[in-house]
Amino acid sequence: MSRLLIPALILALFATGVSAQDGRYVPGPPGPGPSAGPDDNTHYGWADVLRVDPVYGVARVETPRQECYDQPVVRRESSGNSTAGTILGAVVGGVLGNTVGKGDGRKAATVVGAVAGGAVGNGIARNGDRTYESTETRCRDVSTVSEQRRIAGYDVEYRYRGEVYVSRLNYDPGERLRVRVSVAPAD
Repeated sequence: MSRLLIPALILALFATGVSAQDGRYVPGPPGPGPSAGPDDNTHYGWADVLRVDPVYGVARVETPRQECYDQPVVRRESSGNSTAGTILGAVVGGVLGNTVGKGDGRKAATVVGAVAGGAVGNGIARNGDRTYESTETRCRDVSTVSEQRRIAGYDVEYRYRGEVYVSRLNYDPGERLRVRVSVAPAD
């Protein structure tokens, strides 16, 4: 029985393979078979370029830069310490006021002498100060916006098999242009 089983299996395998091959073709409307791809009706050729016109667009360009200017500044240079002058004047004024007054008036004279001496000492210390003018350079960042004409593309007129066509391209094709030709039924 095993002798009959092996040939039957081989026959079954061949029969299955044949039907699988036949299953790929399904009758339908006229046209390319199932193995045809979308580019079966497409081919490439060369067209002669007749004219190339650049198409210009306007681009806004922002240019950052630094703007500097000189500004006058008044400076004060101190020759001494006004705090030390104020303290020294207050001490001297207080001592003089203490020597002038008697009794309860002595305390008041000391306070008045200290205040007056502090004011005089501060004024004397500030008399040595000098003021002078100079300039400082100050800078700030500014941007200049300008409009520039740039080529945005090319209008290309070309001839393929006696027919003239126009297309806008983003490059200048030169004297010849490679074209893709696709053929499809009109209806």
